[in-house]
Amino acid sequence: MRFCLFTLFPGVFEGFLQEGLLGKAIADQVIQVERIDFRTWGLGKHRKVDDTPFGGGAGMLLRIEPIHQAIQAAEAQWGPMHKVMLSPQGAPFTQAKADALAKLDRPLGLLCGRYEGFDERIRSLVDEEISLGDFVTLGGEVGAMAVLEAVSRLLPAVIGNQESLNDESFRQGLLEYPQYTKPVEYNGMQVPEVLLSGHHLEINRWRSQEAARRTQNRRPDLWKKQQTRQN
Repeated sequence: MRFCLFTLFPGVFEGFLQEGLLGKAIADQVIQVERIDFRTWGLGKHRKVDDTPFGGGAGMLLRIEPIHQAIQAAEAQWGPMHKVMLSPQGAPFTQAKADALAKLDRPLGLLCGRYEGFDERIRSLVDEEISLGDFVTLGGEVGAMAVLEAVSRLLPAVIGNQESLNDESFRQGLLEYPQYTKPVEYNGMQVPEVLLSGHHLEINRWRSQEAARRTQNRRPDLWKKQQTRQN
C-alpha cells in the first residue's frame, strides 16, 4: 500500500519513518511512503503557500493552488488516491476507520494543515476529514503519523504475528484485558493465579471478564455502545 503525506514540513517524518516495524516495512517495500511538500508548488520566487483570510482575522490560511497542484501531480504519478484531510473538524479517528482505510485498493493521501488551517475550498478536493480528538495541534503531521501507523499495522507482513491484532483494544468493542509477563512477583505485585494455571478455558473467561470490567470503569461510553449493540 502506498501512503502520500502532503505537508509543509516533510522533515518532521524523517526519524518516524525509519524506526521500528514501520521502518522495517518501508525498507522491505511492504509499504511505500511518499512525502510531498506543498511548497514545491508555492507561488512566486518565495514559494508562497499561505495568505491572510478574507474578512480579517488572526493567522494565515493555506492557499488552494499549491495544494491542488500537489494532489494533481501525485495522482498523475501514482493514480487516483483516497484523500484525507487531518483537521480538528473531522470525524473522530477510530479502529473501525483504520480497518476501512487498510482495505483501500488505491493510495491513501493524508493532507496536513498548518497555521490557521485550509482555505475552505480545499475541502472540495478531499474524500473525508479525520480528527484525532477534540483538541488542536500545531499541524496535521502528528495526526498523519497516527493514521499511518494505525493503518499500516493492519496490512499483511507489517506485524509478524497477525493473531496479536485479534484481541487488542477496540477490536471487539471493548478495551483489551490486562496482560503480564515475568517475573511472577515484583515488589509485592503478583501475576493473577489464573494466568499461571494452564487452564485455557478459565484464562479466556477471566480475560473476557477483565475486558468488560476495564471498559466499564475506563470507557463507560464504549461500554454503553457495546450494550446497545447486544440489545
